[in-house]
Amino acid sequence: MLHFTPDSPASLIALLLCGLLVCVFEFVNGFHDTANAVATVIYTRSLRAGTAVVLSGAMNFLGVLMGGLSVAYAMVELLPPDVLSPPDGTPAVPMLLSLFGTALVWNVLTWRAGIPNSSSHCVIGAIVGVAIGDALVHARSLRDGVDWHQVTKVLEALAVSPLLGLVGAALFYLALRAVVKDPALYQPPKGHEPPRGWVRWLLVATCSGVSFSHGNNDGQKSIGLIMLAVVGLMPALYALNPQEAHRLPLSVSQATQIENLLNQYDHNGLRADALAAAARLKADSEAAQVREKKPAEAGDAATQGALRYRVTQRADVFEVLAGLNQVEHGATAPRAERAQAKALRQTIQPVVEFAPWWVRLLSALCLSLGTMIGYKRIVRTLGEKIGRTHLTPAQGASAELVGAGLILTAGYTGLPVSTTHIITAGIAGSMIGAGSGVQGGMVGRIALAWFATLPVTILMAAGLFYLLSA
Repeated sequence: MLHFTPDSPASLIALLLCGLLVCVFEFVNGFHDTANAVATVIYTRSLRAGTAVVLSGAMNFLGVLMGGLSVAYAMVELLPPDVLSPPDGTPAVPMLLSLFGTALVWNVLTWRAGIPNSSSHCVIGAIVGVAIGDALVHARSLRDGVDWHQVTKVLEALAVSPLLGLVGAALFYLALRAVVKDPALYQPPKGHEPPRGWVRWLLVATCSGVSFSHGNNDGQKSIGLIMLAVVGLMPALYALNPQEAHRLPLSVSQATQIENLLNQYDHNGLRADALAAAARLKADSEAAQVREKKPAEAGDAATQGALRYRVTQRADVFEVLAGLNQVEHGATAPRAERAQAKALRQTIQPVVEFAPWWVRLLSALCLSLGTMIGYKRIVRTLGEKIGRTHLTPAQGASAELVGAGLILTAGYTGLPVSTTHIITAGIAGSMIGAGSGVQGGMVGRIALAWFATLPVTILMAAGLFYLLSA
């Protein structure tokens, strides 16, 4: 076992390495997923490759900056609270190395093979693997050690979205063909001549839309991952949200409501840890109430804002959020109590779920720069090897319009989806809608990568985390 203690040189070096790894991962994510946006404009000759990737990079950049944080923390919350923010102040180095190392290795391997693979699947598989590894380290059952409700919610979004892309693109293509009779839409490009007028700019617009939506959704994932490393490197500054830390200590009334809800309804494995955390938050709130009445007695760790206290508070808040999430989505609590749990969760979430402006900027830069490199392998697969015929403007526009809508909707509703899977399925759907068919061999390879990614990354991350932590 490797021991990473707070403030040790080994911890600092390891955390700096983790920060570098997450930036490299997002860079690789950029050039791995860029093809989803630029394949159609390149293969229909609407834009030159260089112009297309620069446009895609700029729109990815804007998408990250204008996105929210719901997707970021929907993924982060898959991690057990004790791994997410260790209560003893120990840097979460095993978790970070397992996450970033696993996702990065699998992303690069599939890129080298020219297979459109999902970066989202890589990260989510690695996160689930870490959760399983943590359960094994602490001798907890997998049922109790992993938040399967949150895992199921994320996996359902990943499974359903490609089907929607496939069917949606096929139906959109058929509707387009019924309404728009311009033959230029349904013919592959001749030589190096771009499509005429409005057809060309339609494809440029759909490329921009997919790039923006990709930055909006995938950028949030990298923001969440970067924040894991940032909190490990700079807990004094970022263990708690500087703008929202005033919400702690909680009011005695809020703390009591949380404790009562968890005591009565949380029976899914997190109960003991969540109850202990709720009790500590309640004790803090009662102590704060005493200090308000006797200011001269203030002088404990809470008023001094000691580093270890802030880290402990962060861990307690995540434990309580996990418990409230169980109550909110559990079958045993009445509707009124579930609504109360949701309201309390939303009250304290901003204390730990946030991202400084420079983290957003770093994510946007890594993603947009990666977008401009390494796209050719996947572009060729999407443009030439999925369908039996060359991609036409109508097929490209159908896949990208449907895909951009699905990805952008998911980004603002907190569901992490795979840009790669949606656009790849959309291209296949448009090929089916056009009656041109698909190439079984390549589709089979893509499907194999889709199905293999989750189990492979789960096993890799679980094994690595166990070796680093056990």
